[in-house]
Amino acid sequence: MEGGNNPNLQLQQLPLATAAVSVQPHTDSFSYKENLIGALLAIFGHLVISIALNLQKYSHIRLAGSKDPRAYFKTKTWWCGLLLLVLGELGVFSSYAFAPLSLIVPLSAVSVIASAIIGIIFIKEKWKPKDFLRRYALSFVGCGLAIIGTYLLVTFGPNSHEKMTGENITRHLVSWPFLLYMLVEIIIFCLLLYFYKEKNANYIVVILLLVALLGSMTVVTVKAVAGMIVVSIQGNLQLDYPIFYIMLVCMIATAIFQATFLAQASQLYDSSQIASIGYILSTTVAITAGATFYLDFTGEDVLHICMFALGCLIAFLGVFLITRNRKKCVPFEPYISMDAMPGMQNMHDKGIAVQPDLKASFSYGALENNDNMPEIYTPATLPIVQEQHGSKGVSAPPYRVLEHSKKE
Repeated sequence: MEGGNNPNLQLQQLPLATAAVSVQPHTDSFSYKENLIGALLAIFGHLVISIALNLQKYSHIRLAGSKDPRAYFKTKTWWCGLLLLVLGELGVFSSYAFAPLSLIVPLSAVSVIASAIIGIIFIKEKWKPKDFLRRYALSFVGCGLAIIGTYLLVTFGPNSHEKMTGENITRHLVSWPFLLYMLVEIIIFCLLLYFYKEKNANYIVVILLLVALLGSMTVVTVKAVAGMIVVSIQGNLQLDYPIFYIMLVCMIATAIFQATFLAQASQLYDSSQIASIGYILSTTVAITAGATFYLDFTGEDVLHICMFALGCLIAFLGVFLITRNRKKCVPFEPYISMDAMPGMQNMHDKGIAVQPDLKASFSYGALENNDNMPEIYTPATLPIVQEQHGSKGVSAPPYRVLEHSKKE
């Protein structure tokens, strides 16, 4: 009896085991297909954004000498760049709905690569081959490293996929790892904001860390909003959940404040430094936020995680080398330092020069008008003393107004 029952049991269990095995490869192939779709959308979006920004920059350069400050509105080049910019942003936005957050964020290196290649192709100066290779050797090496890093990111990126429904997002939002992460991030953000506003710590790392912390919340909310929209398009309506509108408001608010800090950083530092340091900090913080909120690396083996980290490091190095090669702008000083002129006496107390440092004033020879400046920085008053004849023992000031009588 036992011998006759064993074949039947084996035949009954065989289809179940086969079905269990066949489902897993189908799921993996589907998830890798979603990863590929999201990565291609992100690469396409960043590439189109780079082209669009360069088209608009080209339009502004051509109309630099125009009397009309808004003449670029009348050019087809500028409007073409604007349409491409919208198209690229839509591509990047939709990519978050298909691939994990930790995979999409580092792919912004594509825009840096594209900008470097466009800048080399459309260069106006004529270089000799030897000078050209010497001038752009770092850019070529950086582009190669960034491409290798991007390939490793796409190949070994996280493979976790979850439908962005209102229940799932709410569950992630109240999970203890994300709440702990939010507490740490809020404390760090408040400390950096205090040192930046109150202690005047205008360091590039401080400003770009503020941008990165805000950007991590931006990408988290972008993935939630984009995912819920895609699920709604597929037939399962998610727009009636309050969490959708909470994420939408947080996305807009953090994006606005992020742009504000970026504008302040662009006024103080070179764009190449902002591009390289900002990319490294924003990518690192955003990957940490994605791993905490969406659990991107859950179930991944050590090899894939190490190769993904290696791809990030190679992409970081490539972006740094690309931006390292850019020319730094030398500020123009629109005045002549009077204390450098021979024979010109100092007209300030305690050795402060007459001409101010170049900050925001472009007035020739004008002092900055600021009532809050300390007393030592205010211009000294030149005493006008009438010389009286017969006075002795009185030290004469350097400037006098002499009055002579009619008899003299």
